[in-house]
Amino acid sequence: MPVTYLDAAATTRVDPRVAEVVLHWMTEDFGNAGSRTHEYGTRAKKAVQQAREQLAAQLGASSDELIFTSGATESNNIALLGLAPYGEKSGRRHIITSAIEHKAVLEPLEHLQTRGFEVDFLKPDSSGRISVEAIQERLRPETLLVSLMHVNNETGVIQPVAELARLLRESPTFLHVDAAQGFAKLPDDLTAPIDMVSISGHKIGAPKGIGALLIRRRGWNRIPLEPIMFGGGQERKLRPGTLPVPLVVGLAKAEEIFRKEHQLWLAGAENVRSQLLDALGSTRYHLNGDPEHRVPHILNVSFEGVDAEALIVRLKEIAAVATGSACTSASYTPSHVLTAMGLTDEIAANGLRLSWFPAETDNLEAHEIAAAVSAIQG
Repeated sequence: MPVTYLDAAATTRVDPRVAEVVLHWMTEDFGNAGSRTHEYGTRAKKAVQQAREQLAAQLGASSDELIFTSGATESNNIALLGLAPYGEKSGRRHIITSAIEHKAVLEPLEHLQTRGFEVDFLKPDSSGRISVEAIQERLRPETLLVSLMHVNNETGVIQPVAELARLLRESPTFLHVDAAQGFAKLPDDLTAPIDMVSISGHKIGAPKGIGALLIRRRGWNRIPLEPIMFGGGQERKLRPGTLPVPLVVGLAKAEEIFRKEHQLWLAGAENVRSQLLDALGSTRYHLNGDPEHRVPHILNVSFEGVDAEALIVRLKEIAAVATGSACTSASYTPSHVLTAMGLTDEIAANGLRLSWFPAETDNLEAHEIAAAVSAIQG
């Protein structure tokens, strides 16, 4: 029996329609978008510009406010480290974030602490949400930036980024949002006036290695970012290097497909969630994360009396699942997200993340779910 894939928060299969487009731009229209002396380069440049316009439009922005990167991790680093020189020059060295961010945000901010920045790592309540009020209480005249993720990658809890964006828009404090898990899935939130938005392609059926950073103007003023890498001047001199045209076009195609089939995705994701929760009804478990403010495709549960490491081993030939972020799941230490939520050590150490992409689970059979639940029960 094939292993049921329940780790879509880590990555998704490339949509065959996306793969077809990517292959075309790899093998037929293979020009460099920076080449200006022939049609190969012209076609590549035009394709990149169309992709840029399409993706920016879905974020409620103009095309010159979006740069392509290798993914959300690089986008986060450009946003956070690129703003640091401005903070140092202006004397605004205070940053607010949450203790449940992805390591791609936590580690750059920890680096900034070594450069003299003061970072507040706010803890959520037991539901996994950071309140806007908690952030308001920490704001100061010298607060340079608030960085808050859109959707938590371990619990699926949605953070109030749109409300926060409207609050901060008239203040001197910038807002950065890591939207790796929420891009295309909750599109309305990201059209709010968020200053910087990091996105990733491989969570929505695009290839790995492609993402973008939206850098939204405030009126006529650009966000004062400085490059963290140099060489070539591409992407507004903020992200040098030859653009991977096939991946850029693939990201745009994946977004287009996801947008057009969004209602199908929602319905499919909710259906799988319902099946899983129904099947788990006979087990003793704790649901981690706000059941109301959450995405439909991520479920984080801790099972009473079950060791997560042993459970992963039992499920290996049945279902692909994770104990947390793919970047840290090689270690069976308690989840920093569940710990920050104030959950007990037993619950935090045994959290299991189930996540799915409807295209992979449309034909999920009852016996497959039963087999997974049976393994959980031991």
